[in-house]
Amino acid sequence: MLKMDQNPDLPTTEMSDNNTDNNTTAESTDPPQRFTRKEILTLISMASVNFGSMICYSILGPFFPTEAVKKGASQTVVGLIFGCYAVSNLIGSLVLGKYIVQIGAKFMLIAGLFVSSCCTIIFGFLDRAPAGPIFISLCFIVRSLDAVGFGAAMTSAFAMTAKIFPNNVATVLGSLEIFTGLGLILGPPLGGWLYQSFGYDVPFLSLGCLLLIMVPFNIYVLPSIEAVPSKDSFFRLLTHVKTILVCYVVFTLSAGLGFLDATLSLFAINRFGLSNGYVGLIMLGLSLPYCLASPLIGYFTDKYPATRMAVLVTGGIAATIGFCLLGPAPFLHIQSHLWLLVVMLGLIGFSLGMSAIPTFPEIITCAYEIGFEEGLSTLGMVSGLFGAVWCTGMFYGPIVGGIIVQHLSFEWAATVQGALAFLGAFLIFMYSLCQRTKRQRVQENNQQADERTPLL
Repeated sequence: MLKMDQNPDLPTTEMSDNNTDNNTTAESTDPPQRFTRKEILTLISMASVNFGSMICYSILGPFFPTEAVKKGASQTVVGLIFGCYAVSNLIGSLVLGKYIVQIGAKFMLIAGLFVSSCCTIIFGFLDRAPAGPIFISLCFIVRSLDAVGFGAAMTSAFAMTAKIFPNNVATVLGSLEIFTGLGLILGPPLGGWLYQSFGYDVPFLSLGCLLLIMVPFNIYVLPSIEAVPSKDSFFRLLTHVKTILVCYVVFTLSAGLGFLDATLSLFAINRFGLSNGYVGLIMLGLSLPYCLASPLIGYFTDKYPATRMAVLVTGGIAATIGFCLLGPAPFLHIQSHLWLLVVMLGLIGFSLGMSAIPTFPEIITCAYEIGFEEGLSTLGMVSGLFGAVWCTGMFYGPIVGGIIVQHLSFEWAATVQGALAFLGAFLIFMYSLCQRTKRQRVQENNQQADERTPLL
């Protein structure tokens, strides 16, 4: 049996250090990383914010358009009431995202929750206002204030999540979207049931109080984050072509959701003779697939970041099919059925998960690519830009969709939303194709340069 001698030139201490480093590396990669107390508290807080905010937002869909029409509002005015929420949210997201460090992320989130909860409670008393201009004006005022509070809470929530979980942004956001989906799932049927059973005011009062309870809860649970303000601006962030394209995808997503919020209930009631409670159940077809798809898409795109653009393209194509068959589109000459409506809502919900989750981390990547500093200030601006673009779509969707429904039909309005989604998928595909061609040319040039380099 041969015995191998140790290298005399290698000191014993160096060999022991190498062995120690190898053992340490092996030990560090074996056990999974656990969440710290700060991360767990943040997840609990963000989950409560997502759930509470979205359940209060989504209760209007099944019954408010019908109630507003009784109060003298036209379909276009109903779309404007939904749209003003988006405009106020847009302005609030841009301003608050820019000054999130000066205001304080924790204070912004808690103050936003408080304002949103109070406005939800006040909205429950608007049925006592006189019909006509007074009712419509109060709806605009309360809804706008509610939007500012909601924008403050969500802008801070997105920024804090990205700050505390920098390496798993899509996974964490996708997991938190489960609670967003639960809010969207429970809001419409719960709001429709409470409206049918107890009247107009009970849905707003009960859910507004639920949101108000979350204010002291988050004061205790939410950790504080300190940061240094940045001198970067939104305009510099928009100089990146990919940022503009991803923002357009976000716009198409929110435009589709806003369109469905303002028009789907009336279409289902008039076409299929459904009650408000059944309309809320139909909306489960939209929110349940989104809730289930979001964490899976988030985990996949975090593990394989290079696939984000392909996922966006696939989600856009799925949304195009869903909206074109939702009515269905008049040029397809397909008869409308309730089962087809529910199935297409499910497809749209799944496509939302595919398209929405990768967009936020992709915009963060674009910001770092053009030289933005890593920190809460940059994340606040990205979150504010995301919220502003989302609100732009939420403004466009109800208003333009309501106008098309009023002058043409729901079928044509849904087809327009499908065309917007297809355009976004096409632009992302062409950009990815151009970038791939550009990288191939660079590699070919480098190879040719290496071949021309003398060996000696």
